[in-house]
Amino acid sequence: VTFSNPAEVTKTRLQLQGELAKDGGVRVYRNTFDALLKTARNEGIGGMGPAYVYQILVNGARLGFYEPMRQSFNHAAGLPPLHQSLPISVVTGAATGAIGAALGSPLFLIKARMQAYSPAQTIGTQHYYKNSVHALTLIVGEEGPRGLLRGVNTAILRTAAGSSGCLAQVPTYVWAKRQFIGRGILPADSFWTFLASSSVSGLVALAAMQPTDTVLTRIYNQPTKMLPNGKYVGVLYKNPIDALIKILKTEGPLGWYKGSFAHFLRFTPHTIMTLTFNDLIVDFYVRHLHDG
Repeated sequence: VTFSNPAEVTKTRLQLQGELAKDGGVRVYRNTFDALLKTARNEGIGGMGPAYVYQILVNGARLGFYEPMRQSFNHAAGLPPLHQSLPISVVTGAATGAIGAALGSPLFLIKARMQAYSPAQTIGTQHYYKNSVHALTLIVGEEGPRGLLRGVNTAILRTAAGSSGCLAQVPTYVWAKRQFIGRGILPADSFWTFLASSSVSGLVALAAMQPTDTVLTRIYNQPTKMLPNGKYVGVLYKNPIDALIKILKTEGPLGWYKGSFAHFLRFTPHTIMTLTFNDLIVDFYVRHLHDG
């Protein structure tokens, strides 16, 4: 989180730049690097507190609930507890991801708003919070506890899209690696082969996740209004499907992919490290097993 937060802030602001503007709107940031430089020069780092707590909740739920839930599903299906079933693993991953997204959504809401706020470079709706506690107090004070659940359905949708992209990561990694080696582009046991294959795999997962990630940022950050019945609703978007359609109509399909390169800078290093080191460890294990 500490190292990826600058890219996360940049991604958030680029996703909000030119929101629902057919002509592209005012371009405060020319590109990812321009946004990184301007933000660092004028403001420093923001949104770190909720970012840490969000990751703890989301990853804690994914890792903590996964194995007990998977074994429960195995038991219900009449399978041994340690048996690995692809359908059950997929369902369990989606379920634990949804739990993590629901638990972490209030913190993601605060994080997105704090990262979008800029006293120097105004982008999108501006929500000023001194810190996470101040944000919680204001949101609950204005909209009640339901205000913290704004966008939770979109957060679950994003997680589902991310899970589908992640399911394609390993097959894509294997395919890319075979292409690089088979075409003589890179040698079989080179670290650069692992690195290039992981990058291709990360791009596939990113392509699947980016549209819902952009929608989530916008739904979290959009202004709200109170209806006569006292319920608060979003001014710009009714729900994630409405957001996807409106972005497509006004900004075109590329509007879904705003901030993609910044997201790539945040997301891909994790993919590269995970798949590369996994491949290196497996290769090391196989070699020593063969030698033994």
